[in-house]
Amino acid sequence: MAATTLRVTTWLPPTNPQNQVVWPTWAKWVEEATEGRVKVEIEQGSGHPKTLFNLVEDGVTDVSFSVNGYLPGRFKLPGVAEIPGEAGDAELGSVALWTVYKEYFEPADEFAGLKVLGMFVHGPGQLHTQFPVNSLDDLKDRKIRVGGGVVNELAERLHVTPVAAPATKVYEMMQQGIVEGVFLPIQEQKFLRLSEVTSHVTMFPKGMYTTAFTIFMNPDVFDGLSKEDQDAIMSVSGAKLSQLAGQAWGAADLAGYKEAQDSGKTIVRLTADDPLVAQFNDAIKGMDEAWIESVADRGIDARAALNKYRELVSGQ
Repeated sequence: MAATTLRVTTWLPPTNPQNQVVWPTWAKWVEEATEGRVKVEIEQGSGHPKTLFNLVEDGVTDVSFSVNGYLPGRFKLPGVAEIPGEAGDAELGSVALWTVYKEYFEPADEFAGLKVLGMFVHGPGQLHTQFPVNSLDDLKDRKIRVGGGVVNELAERLHVTPVAAPATKVYEMMQQGIVEGVFLPIQEQKFLRLSEVTSHVTMFPKGMYTTAFTIFMNPDVFDGLSKEDQDAIMSVSGAKLSQLAGQAWGAADLAGYKEAQDSGKTIVRLTADDPLVAQFNDAIKGMDEAWIESVADRGIDARAALNKYRELVSGQ
């Protein structure tokens, strides 16, 4: 019997941890778990990553991943992982998000039309700028790129001028002066080459926020596989795939930090008692309640989900 080939469309640079580590590892796992009956072919995508949800839904490609916040209003529940001050570790946050999704979010069926294979978060989002930041007042009215999701509310609270764009456009926008800063994990000093277009990195103890991603598959393609192969694929997806992604993205922050150091960036590592952190903590007060209110129409116990997420990311 000929092997089934799953086409994975991906984005971000080839050196990004998703493309360098996560997809190749998952491809190997799938092939091994299905004893070679299912193979995975990875293709670089183009265009805005928000289109990948529709491309997979419509069967143009079989598997992909994207940022939930790129489609505002459609995927609100995974935003629990984006609330500032909750998760300071990508692996813990990713496993916690998957656990909470399965326990609380799945019945809401936000991902109708897609087969969810995993969820993850990147490392703590930090502040990369072309100017020094000694106080949050230094951010007022500055043009800062945002990616969507809960970070948009954060931008509003920090009184910046938000400019929405996918991560792949950040280098060009900073180079051209369209934006003066960006909220992204420090890994992007290397992988999106921010070291070439920024002068300062301001690092908060737990980051300023994080971003939730979903890995998904066309459900008809999944249903077309034998039960044996469906079970085999899910045995190497779910919590296992989510943990792999969190691990890979978290580890990439070390490479980004080194890149920032080697290129002579001014790196400010804030401590919990720094006045700037106190300012930030004041600015984000109530964002947890705002998320709970925002998902009131989803028919799930949002407060219980948030408490569970907090318990899991605290490592208790």
